[in-house]
This record gives sequence, structure tokens and C-alpha cells, in this order.
Amino acid sequence: MNNLLWPYISVEFLLLFCLDFDHSRLAIAVNRGNETDRQALLKFKDGISNDPLRILSSWNSSIHFCHWQGVACGSRHQRVVRLDLESQGLTGSISPYIGNLSFLRRLYLDNNTFMHEIPQEIGHLRRLRHLWLNNNSITGEIPANITACSDLRDIDFSYNKLEGKIPLMFGFLSSIETLYLDHNKLIGSIPFSIGNLSSMVELFLSSNNLSGIVPDSFGQLKNLQSLSLYANRLSGTFFPLIHNLSSLTDLDVSENQLKGKLPLNLPHLSYLSIADNQFTGSLPSSLSNMSSLEYLVVDGNFLTGQMPNLQDLQKLRMLTATGNRLGNGGADDLTFISDLINATNLEALHMNNNTFAGVLPRSLGTLSTNLVTLYLDNNQISGIVPDEIANLFNLEDLQLWNNKFEGNIPAVIGNLSKLSDLELALNKFTGNIPSSLGNLSMLIGLDLGGNNLQGSIPSSLGNCQNLLALDLSQNNLSGRIPRQIFSLSSLSRHLYLYSNLFTDSLPNEIGNLNNLGKLDVSNNMLSGEIPSSLGRCVQLEVLYMEQNFFKGTIPSSLSSLRGIQVLDLSNNSISGEIPEYFWDFNLLILNLSFNNFNGSLPEKGIFKNASAISVLGNSKLCGGIPDLQLPKCHLTQTKKHGFTRATKLVVSLVLGISVLSTACAFLFLFWFKRVKKVPATDSIESSLLNISYQTLLHATGGFSEDNLLGRGSYGSVFKGILDPDGTVVAVKILNLVHRGALKSFMAECEALRNIRHRNLVKVLSACSGVDYKGNDFKALVYEFMANGSLEDWLHHSEGQNEFHVNFEQKRLSLVQRLNIVIDVANALDYLHNHCDIPIVHCDLKPGNVLLDNDFVGHVGDFGLARFLSKDEQPRTNITSSRGIRGSIGYTAPEYGIGSEISTYGDVYSFGILLLEMLTGKRPTNDMFQDGLDLRTFIVDSLPDRLEEIVDPVLLQEIEEGTSTTRSETNRSKQTQRFWDCLIAIFEIGLSCSVESARDRMCTDSIVSKLQSIKNVLLKT
Repeated sequence: MNNLLWPYISVEFLLLFCLDFDHSRLAIAVNRGNETDRQALLKFKDGISNDPLRILSSWNSSIHFCHWQGVACGSRHQRVVRLDLESQGLTGSISPYIGNLSFLRRLYLDNNTFMHEIPQEIGHLRRLRHLWLNNNSITGEIPANITACSDLRDIDFSYNKLEGKIPLMFGFLSSIETLYLDHNKLIGSIPFSIGNLSSMVELFLSSNNLSGIVPDSFGQLKNLQSLSLYANRLSGTFFPLIHNLSSLTDLDVSENQLKGKLPLNLPHLSYLSIADNQFTGSLPSSLSNMSSLEYLVVDGNFLTGQMPNLQDLQKLRMLTATGNRLGNGGADDLTFISDLINATNLEALHMNNNTFAGVLPRSLGTLSTNLVTLYLDNNQISGIVPDEIANLFNLEDLQLWNNKFEGNIPAVIGNLSKLSDLELALNKFTGNIPSSLGNLSMLIGLDLGGNNLQGSIPSSLGNCQNLLALDLSQNNLSGRIPRQIFSLSSLSRHLYLYSNLFTDSLPNEIGNLNNLGKLDVSNNMLSGEIPSSLGRCVQLEVLYMEQNFFKGTIPSSLSSLRGIQVLDLSNNSISGEIPEYFWDFNLLILNLSFNNFNGSLPEKGIFKNASAISVLGNSKLCGGIPDLQLPKCHLTQTKKHGFTRATKLVVSLVLGISVLSTACAFLFLFWFKRVKKVPATDSIESSLLNISYQTLLHATGGFSEDNLLGRGSYGSVFKGILDPDGTVVAVKILNLVHRGALKSFMAECEALRNIRHRNLVKVLSACSGVDYKGNDFKALVYEFMANGSLEDWLHHSEGQNEFHVNFEQKRLSLVQRLNIVIDVANALDYLHNHCDIPIVHCDLKPGNVLLDNDFVGHVGDFGLARFLSKDEQPRTNITSSRGIRGSIGYTAPEYGIGSEISTYGDVYSFGILLLEMLTGKRPTNDMFQDGLDLRTFIVDSLPDRLEEIVDPVLLQEIEEGTSTTRSETNRSKQTQRFWDCLIAIFEIGLSCSVESARDRMCTDSIVSKLQSIKNVLLKT
């Protein structure tokens, strides 16, 4: 061979040799890698405890693992690049050996029942791009080393049980486009580093327990299209952070504690939900530029003012603004309805629980015929309901209750054939119930209660064969109840016919209501016997039949009502013996008072609980537990035979002697009081007991619900007008059936008879007599307080009826709150230190602080008050059997361990009341549990997190107040003075509510310090 060719031959030979050598090594490496993948898959299979579809049955040695079901390999190296087992019903845990599938790019295990933790080894999958573990039951924390999978494009861990914090290093997943961590149990704050994920398109962190603020870095997510943060505990401002995210199309931050105003400038949004936060101000006019908007949800905030122009929102499908303060109470509040006529796809319009006034425009009938739900309830809308409403022929749910609508119920509503729920209660509708309502065959709920409807119930309502609930209560309906109503076997929730003028007897058809849960026919003029067919209503849990003219005995067929929990037959003429089967029922309340029952009362079942039953006004009953204070039964007096003639004679003699003794005692007491030398100006005895039942009945419109101001533990309070001078008063009617009501009446009379102060509710008169049925009647007449209670003003947004109180802005400023709390402190100081005999109120709370026309506070309700003897000093270490005094949340802790009543207890209640006034949170708020209470909540937040605990109304006040101050320096001083005063008031509340009674402030010191704070606050 030519030596000149040797170098070339040698190079060629060597090259061929090397190539052959490399192929051998590669083959060995591939085989080894394949075996690693196969073993990893088998280990994964071992972690599966249940495979109902037998998906993994193909995972055996007879088939190459690249052909196993759910497995895909790369064509070049035959390594696993995809594992797809989604929605296969698998149960088990994810094996840590999955980290050996080093070529894996897609892992889909979603929609199964994988449990336990995500293995740390998943961080070894450096080539992984898609990781879906959603809809499982995975627990534990998110592995921090998952950020080593730097090629990840999308992660879906949603709908699991993951705990702990979001890893801080998530910001290093620079390629991530979608991140779903929603519906887990994650805590802590959102990492600032997430704002570095510039490729992010969709971010879902909703339904966790995340807290803190939304990071400023979110403003850098320029490609973000969908952001969901709802149902967390996020706070602070929000919209200034994201106002430049012009790519956003879907935004949901509802159910957090976010605040601030809404300077929206997001033109491409199609979905916006900010519900259940603390946003303030008005809806911005820039909404009109968001022409792509389809869903606008702003429920449950503190938004005010008029609705903006919505004419250009032609794609709108849903507009809900429930539970705000929208509307100015003017005639033009509802003009926005006319703006919505261009929204031809509108399906839901929910504007309930606001302050809209004015009348419904006829343009209502030009809204989209796609409209399914229309909620305008709990506003101040007046006038008639226009007939044009019939044009909304696809309407399924119509809520107009608790407004001021008047006139007749439009008969054309009967043309809305798809209606399933019609709520028109608590308005001023008059006339008859339209018979056309019987055309609503799809109706499942009909509520016309609390109006002024008259005439009879149209029998056509019997055609509504799908009705589950019917409420016609509190009207002036009369005549016989149609049999067709009692043939509605579909009724299962309730049938309310109470407080009308129905007559005649209940028909036997009532037995057709065998699915009914609650029946109330009380306060009518029904007569006859209780039909035995009522026993067929075996699902009944609540049955009210009181205040009628029923007679006869309780039928034995009622023994079938085994699920009954509340039964009230009081104030009728029912006779006979109390059935034995009542003993075996699981009753919670049984009221048989003021009837003609006889025989002996047992001492078992519900009859062992005096607080759960009432048998007052049944003079022929005897026996029972001692607390019922019934006469003892005679030896010959058995349940079978009732009273013997001899027994009747004995009882008559005893009763006669008792009446005579009582009369003598009353005359002696009256004479004793007459000879006491009490100055006329210091006593109300001249006016006590000088007002009749008839006068109060007339003054309150027959104790009409329209005049009801509120209900308490021992009775109800009505607004009344006394003739002939037209004096407006508040009349408290005692519910004498309630145990303790009579004692409360006597305590309040005694307390108010001895005290006078500008900050105490003034009692004008009292009534102690009988009503038209011969029942005992007791009432107190107070000076009327035009602005209701402090409770109404602090918690007006929680759904309570406001009756006749005019809450214009429904806001109390800090100065007003300070004035009121000074009034309350002055009242306590007078009771504790300046009365002839010190008085402890024992039930101080916002509901017992009433406000007059000028918002001057008056302490009322002395039903639990107690006099301290002259030499009785407050004691906190002496046990007492009196029980806890006051209301839950406001009662001093020492009362809970039996300490004697003292003025210290009132100071504690005052401290809690003061803290509630500043935070807007009741001490019984649902957030206070697991050792957290109102006081601890404040102590943990002062002074650094003051904004988080202060009532948002006060925050809005300082924001609005300083916005009118031109000078930046003055604005800063004004703001600082506001915060300093708030902190000082908080400190007084905390000092008054310390656990140690003797360490609490005294009332004269409280008054002095509060007055000093007020002086500072009012400085110009």
C-alpha cells in the first residue's frame, strides 16, 4: 500500500471504528433508559388502589410499555413523553418514581381521586411542559422544587386539598402561561414574584385562604387575559394596580376585603365581578366605554349614587348590583332601565337591596325578551307596576317585595307563563288577587304577604299544581279559604294564611297537604273543630292555629304528626284532655294557653320543660311540674274523669280566697303608695295605668304590622298616634306567654318610675288590663324616637326592616358616633352615681340605644335592670344564682362564672358597644371564633393595621373630607387628627372591656375623656 495513502486509510478506518463504538454505547443507554421508564410506570401502577375501568390492565410484559393505555413515547428514543390518564376513576397516590420519566413533557392525571401529597421527585422532570392534577383529593404543600421544571407552560392544581403557601420561587417559571391553583386551602400572601411571569395569560387563585394585599407587580402582567382571585381574604386597594392591563377580558375579585374606588379603564373586559368587597364611591362613567362587557357583577359593596349611562353596553347579559347604596332616593333613580333597551341579550337584572326610589318606567317592557330574572326588591320604589311588564314573556323570577308599590296587582302578570317565582310581599297593593295568577302553571313560589289585599282567595290558584310555597299572610283577605288551595298536594315548604279575616271552618281537603312542612292559619276568625284529616299531613314540622275560634277536642288522628316541632293552638276554645301522644313527640315549642283544657298535666316529654310549653289560661288543668304553678290534682281527679263536683267546689273556694287576698293586697299597696310623699314632678304614678287597651289598639291601627317597629325578647314595639293631640308614641306590648315577661314589665316600671335624665328613654304611660278576649294585657308607652335604634344605623345593610325610620344616607359620621357614645356614657354615669339608689342596666347594646330627631342617644329597655342598695358596693367574687344578665357578646365575663351584678358589668357592655360603633362589627360576627373575639381582633390590629378594622363608612368619611381641603399640609393634619382621635376612642373601648372588672374605667372618667377627644376632633 502506498505510504502516501496510509494516513487517509487510517483516518477512515478509525472514523468507522469510532462510529460503530458510539452506536453501541447509544443502544446500551437507550435500553437502560427504556427500562427505567418501564419500571417507573410499574411503580406508578403499584400506587393505584382502585382502577374501575381496568385502564392499567394493559400495563404488563406482553406489550411494550410505549403501547400501554395512556402512555405515549417519542419516536426517536422510545422514551415516555406523555402520560394521559385523565377521567379514568383512578384512586391512589402519585408514585415518587414518576420523577424517573425524565423525557416526560405532558402529565395529565386530572379528574381522578389521587390522594396524599405531590411527590418532590416531580421537580426532576426538567422537560415537563404541561402538568394537570386538577379535580383530585391531593393534600400537602406544593413542592417548592417544581420551579426546577423551567419549561412548564401550564399548571393546573385546582380543586384539590393543597395547603401551605404558594412557593416564592414560582416567579422563576418564566415560560408559564396558565396557572390554576384555585379551590384549595392555600394560605399566606400572593408571592410578589408572580408579577415577573410576563407570559402569563390565565391566573386562577380563587377559593383559597390567601390574605394580604395584591402585589404591585401584577401591573406587569401585560399579556394577562383572565384573572380570578375570588373567595379569599385579600385586602387593600386593587384597581390602581391593574389599570394598564389592557389585555384583560375576564376579572373576578369577588368575596374579598378589597377597597377603594373603581377607576375602570379596561376596554376589552367581557366579565367583571367585584362582588362582596368594600369598594366605595359611584360606578364610573368609563363603564360606558366597555362595549365588550357581558357580565357586570358589583353586589355587596358600598357603592353609592346614580347608575352611569349604560346605552353602549349592547352585549350585556347580566347586570347585578345587589346590596349596595345605589340610588339617591329621587324620581330619576330608575332611568338607567331605559338605557338597557339596547342590551338585547340581557338575561338577568338584579338591583335589589339598594335605595332606588321613583316609579318603574314603562320602558321596562322594552327590555330584552331574553330577561329571565328581575330583582328590584328591598328598595323604595313607589307607584304602580306597569302593564308593560307582560312583554317580558320569558321572565321566570320576579322579585318586587319590600317596596312601596301601590294600586292593583296587574292582571297581565298572569300572562308570564314561564314564571316560577313571584314575590310581591311587603308593599301597599290593594284590591283583589287577580284570578289570572291561576294561569301560572310553572309557579313554585308565590308571596303576596304584607299588603292591603282584600276579597277572597281566587279558586283559580288551585291550578298552580307546582306550587311549593304560598304566602298570603298579613292582608285583609276574607271569606272561606277555597278547598282548591288545600288540594295543592305540591305544597311542601309552607302555606301562610295568617293575619287575615278568613271565616268558616277548615275543609277536610286540608289532609291533601301531605308534603307540607309549615302551616300557619293563625290570627283569623276560623271556627269549627280541627279537622281529623289534618293528621294526614305527616310531614308537618310547624303548625300555628292560634287566635281563632276553634272548638272541640284535639283529634286523635294528630298522633300521626310524628315530626312536629312547633305547635301553637293558643287563644281558641279547644276543650278536653291534652292527648297522651304529645308526650312522645319531639316538640320544641307547645303552646296550649287560653283554651278550655282539663285534666291532669303529665311530667314527661316536653311537659318537663317549662320554658318550652305554655298552658296559661286553662283553669281546669292541674298537676304538672312545679314551674308551671298549676294547682295540685285531687286524689279523685284523674285524667279520665276530670274534676269531681267536690273538687270543683274546693277549687272555687281556693280561687275565691286567692282573688280576695290579691284584691286586699293590691288595695293595701295602692294606699301605701298614695301616702308616700313623692313630689309630683318626680313620679309618673299620675299617668301610670291610666291608658286603656282600646286607646292603644286604636292608636296603633289594631297593632298593625305596618306600625311594627321591632320585636324583642319579651314583646313587640309599635308606632302609635294618640288622640286627640296626635302625639306620636312607641308602644311596647308585653308577650305575657313568654316566661319572664311579667317580671320584665315590673322591673321596667319600677326603674323608669324613679329616674329622669335627657339621655334616658322617657316613659309616658302604661297599661295593665285585659284585651277583647279577656286575656291579660300589659304595655308601656314611650316617647317616640324618630331615628330608630343605634343598631339600625350601624347594621342597616344586613337586611332588617327599617319601618318608618328615614335612613337617608344610612351613615353615621365619627362626630355623630362620638356624640351618641357620650350620651350613653352620661346616662350610665347618672344611673350609677347620681340616682338615689344606684341602678345597673344589665342589657346595654346598640338595640337599646334609641336616637331622636337630632340623633341624641337615649338608653332604653330596663327590663333586666337591678337596684343596688345604698351600702351595696360592686362585688365580683361572690357567686350568684341569678344567671347571666344581658345579651350574648355584651355580657361581662364575670357574670358567666356567677359573680354578682355590678356597675362594672355595664361598663364592660359599654366598652363592647363602643368598639362595635368604630368597627361596624357585632361581637357575635361569624368571624369571631376559635378564641378570636371583637376585643382581641382590635388589640391585634392597633395601631399599625387600623384601616383594616375601622368601619368602611368612617374610612370613606375621611377620604371625602380631606378631598375638599386644598392645602396638602392641612389635608395631612386633618387626616392625622382623625386617626389620632380614632385610636384614642379605641383605647377607651379597650379599657372598658378588660377582663378584670376592677381595672375598668369609671363612668365619670369615660365622659371626661370622650369629651376631650371630641374637642380635638372638632378643631378647625
